[in-house]
Amino acid sequence: MSEEPEIPEEEEAQHLIRPTVPELDEILGKPFKVLDDGFIRVVDYMGTDSSIVQAARVSYGEGTKKISQDRVLIRYLMRHRHTTPLEMCEIKFHVRVPMDCWRQWIRHRTSSVNEYSTRYSLAIDAAQTTAPSEWRLQAESNRQGSGGFVDEEQGQSFTEKERELQKLSRTYYEERIEAGVAREQARKDLPLSTYTEAYWKINLHNLFHFLHLRMDDHAQSEIRQYAQTMGHEIVARWCPFAWQAFLDYRVNAMALTSLDREIIRTIQLGDNQAVTDLAVKYRFISKSGKLLRSRERNELEVKLQQLNIPIPSWVDER
Repeated sequence: MSEEPEIPEEEEAQHLIRPTVPELDEILGKPFKVLDDGFIRVVDYMGTDSSIVQAARVSYGEGTKKISQDRVLIRYLMRHRHTTPLEMCEIKFHVRVPMDCWRQWIRHRTSSVNEYSTRYSLAIDAAQTTAPSEWRLQAESNRQGSGGFVDEEQGQSFTEKERELQKLSRTYYEERIEAGVAREQARKDLPLSTYTEAYWKINLHNLFHFLHLRMDDHAQSEIRQYAQTMGHEIVARWCPFAWQAFLDYRVNAMALTSLDREIIRTIQLGDNQAVTDLAVKYRFISKSGKLLRSRERNELEVKLQQLNIPIPSWVDER
């Protein structure tokens, strides 16, 4: 019969102090206004920049002792995509957002969510309205994006009709409620501009992914306003070292594909024929020199402009 393992004496409990951020504590519960009747506010948070460092040092052990400053280590982690330590930080928001915007938001499935239910409660009596100067035109080159604005006179007509529609749908909704129709059915004709509210809890790694996509210029304007507020007004206070590293290495960084690097090197060598051959190889242009539809070429041209590198002659053939 085997002996029972010896149980070590219980160690004295270690007294820990919960890390806090005074700059964030000052705005706990404070609503930051977004759009005409939306908001974001912080309800609670766990962890700070120091929590990221603490987790990284446990993970890497002796290997990080040479990195003496928290800021340097956090920047190293962000630069090399070591993201697990960022998951040690979590934050919980209370948001009010239009339902059409919320549909995009909720696609980010790396969070914990509890949304206001119009099956149990009356729908929020607020809907997002659009100013006459804010009606956007459909982008010609992007099926899911916008570009430019509708003439303001026509926009005024759209805004007036929008208000009529919202008022009418609310009237019919309340009429159904007063008649005893079930809330889950009475709500069915409310417009997507109706505001909803939710508690949204997420760790910093996944929050950065959300912000990277939704702060981008190609994101829809409405959700971009929420993301910009969340990032610049809240995360910048919460984890300033991580936030600045995120801006430097993700938001304001440039990714070069192997294709990009090959063409840039060839451009810098001054070999125009080789550049043309690569453009044909990668289907930027046809063998006859005709421009082909290519998002990769368009994206490369943007990068060349940012790097102040002359765009090859294929641009002149358009």
